[in-house]
Amino acid sequence: MHIPVMPAEALELLAPRPDGMYIDATTGLGGHAAEIARRLTSGLLLANDRDAQSLEMARGSLAEWTERVRFHQGPFSQLASAARSSGFGEVDGLLADLGVSRYQLTAPERGFSLAMDGPLDMRMDQSQGMTAAELVNHTAEKALADLIFQYGEERRARKVARAIVRARPIRSTLHLADVVERAVPRTGRLHPATRTFMALRMAVNDEPGELDSLLATAPELLRSGGRMVVISFMSIDDRKVKERFRELGREGRVRILTKHPLQPSDEEVARNAASRSAKLRGIEKS
Repeated sequence: MHIPVMPAEALELLAPRPDGMYIDATTGLGGHAAEIARRLTSGLLLANDRDAQSLEMARGSLAEWTERVRFHQGPFSQLASAARSSGFGEVDGLLADLGVSRYQLTAPERGFSLAMDGPLDMRMDQSQGMTAAELVNHTAEKALADLIFQYGEERRARKVARAIVRARPIRSTLHLADVVERAVPRTGRLHPATRTFMALRMAVNDEPGELDSLLATAPELLRSGGRMVVISFMSIDDRKVKERFRELGREGRVRILTKHPLQPSDEEVARNAASRSAKLRGIEKS
């Protein structure tokens, strides 16, 4: 079952009005989008996601509010043009949950999971771009090590990259997980390949570049008094969000709503372990 992360806190910060215009930049299976849509009367919601399959499932979750929702498939870098083409001018609020959806993590054929065997795909949009298999099997060892270190913050990146290159061709998710585990045995509760899988996913989908696009363009989409709320799960993403929000605050363009990031309650973490590392930040446009 899909459980949205920190829905009460996110919606309290977003503060949707019944007649407002809103964007869910990462609709996923529609958890947060449903919470926004149910609060609208004459307002509209643009439900955006890169993943066509997730977006199709979200249509079912949002079927009750079809007349209030417009759907768009695309990355953050297309969000401004998507908003314009969907009839959205300046908006009253924008929400972005930067986590990977439970559907993506539990569908073996998508290649995100290191617990179930499947093709090394990892693309959010399966209609285009390089797969993780192409990346791990054709990238030079040093470049692969740099990628795993930078995106996965994996201290043992050189050892991991060396093992991957020696084991080529890497055939599947479990093959890759096994190669990494043999090279760098488990030292804590995390599977040794967790950071490597995260780094590959980020590279395949250009997540750092797409987040940069979101943080550059989203504030421009907001009307005065409009709010932007971001939920991040990785320190590398939260740092970017924090620094961009602070920059906008120093320029006097926004009011920062969260002096420190909000985090899930102990009760939520007990109910939904996936929320454990979530950090929520918000701004209001001046």
